[in-house]
Amino acid sequence: MPPRRSNKPPPSGFEIIEPVLEALENELRDKVKESNVNKRNTESIWPVHQINWQRTRYVYDMYYTYHRIPKPVYDYCLKQKLVDAGLIAKWKKPGYERLCSTYVINPANYKFGTTSICRVPWKDRPENAKNAQDPTTGCLGCASGKDAGPRNIFGNKYGQNLAAVQIAREKRREVLEAKRRKKQEEEQEEAKKQRENEEEEDNGESETNDEDEEETDDEDTDDDDDDFGPSPAAGVWAGSKKLEAESEVIAQDGEEEEEGEGEAQSYANMEPISGDRPSKKMRAA
Repeated sequence: MPPRRSNKPPPSGFEIIEPVLEALENELRDKVKESNVNKRNTESIWPVHQINWQRTRYVYDMYYTYHRIPKPVYDYCLKQKLVDAGLIAKWKKPGYERLCSTYVINPANYKFGTTSICRVPWKDRPENAKNAQDPTTGCLGCASGKDAGPRNIFGNKYGQNLAAVQIAREKRREVLEAKRRKKQEEEQEEAKKQRENEEEEDNGESETNDEDEEETDDEDTDDDDDDFGPSPAAGVWAGSKKLEAESEVIAQDGEEEEEGEGEAQSYANMEPISGDRPSKKMRAA
């Protein structure tokens, strides 16, 4: 379990995100212990920034985007410093929705009082800086806007949207479970027909058909179970391009819903600007 700063037990619902937070904590511990041979001095701390971003983004999306955890769990993560509160505060501001770290926007950390290259949209970069990375975080581009940067800002598993990956696995698990239930119902119906007919030839043919169907189902679902099952070989990250692509679609849909809600709220707060005539009292005044 991720380290806590108090003995207060976590609120109900924390078990939803606890396995992922624990996996990220173990991953961070392993990366810190790794050797820095053949690495640049700044490159050795990339995993620290990247895992911090991924852990914070996971909790943020599970609460704000997918509404899978209650507010007490979200507040608990903030109070226990399981996530980066400063980074979340920046994500809520326009233009910083994909920010990789608060370090890259601090002018004191860069020459001439500027910010990191990762904050420059791809379309505004020169050709020799298209694939440039921030030397401190390893970010490829975290600017906001269409085609401003890659979907995976780090270009590795730490840039994956783990909340979307978890949602995609849950959806795939529901599909597999529905297939299993359907197969069990078909087997029960077939067994009932066999008992009614009581014919050995029909029994033999149905058993042969069942074996063929099982072999076909195994071939179709072997690859999916490796990455979609309850204990995937890839752990909390997407281990296949198929799952990663599905999670990106889910993440994009979630971002569009958030943008739509924000626009609707802003329009609701705006005063009417149509040509409505003022009331008599207003005109009298």
